[in-house]
Amino acid sequence: MILVLLGTQDKSFERLLKSVDEEIKKGNIKEKVIAQVGHTKYESKNIEMFDLIPRDEMDKLIDEASLIITHGGVGFITDSIIKGKKIIASPRLKKYEEHTNDHQLQIIKEFSDLGYLLPYYENDSLEEILNKIKKFKPKKYKKNNKIVHIIEDFINENTKGKKHEKRKKHSHRSK
Repeated sequence: MILVLLGTQDKSFERLLKSVDEEIKKGNIKEKVIAQVGHTKYESKNIEMFDLIPRDEMDKLIDEASLIITHGGVGFITDSIIKGKKIIASPRLKKYEEHTNDHQLQIIKEFSDLGYLLPYYENDSLEEILNKIKKFKPKKYKKNNKIVHIIEDFINENTKGKKHEKRKKHSHRSK
């Protein structure tokens, strides 16, 4: 079973579901596909979909999956890495109104550079990546390795500016 994970973002990520659906129609995906779609509205006869489920049920699906195709959210990526899964990650992009910024590009690049997943960017061929993932051997997760530091650095880097902006806006309002 292939598990597609779109996360809980309140914006649609229909683009990824369309790509997966197309590969099913072409016969490049023969396994059952289950997708956690969150707020994405998409209809397909080929993909079994659900919005959100309890954490323990999600963990079971991740355990059962032969492949994870996910958005660039740190949570699902790290959960899948820890479980030793093959992962294809595709970033939600601001220009398609799939997210408020393009931070998922950075997240996916970091995890890809470390050998944990294969990236699927907007101009890539999902068919080619599906062929590459068959031979791909993801780096094994080791406790206290670089994943923790990547996440911490990313959070620190992205919250420093926001805290400063909030203080700036707040001080501006009080004048």
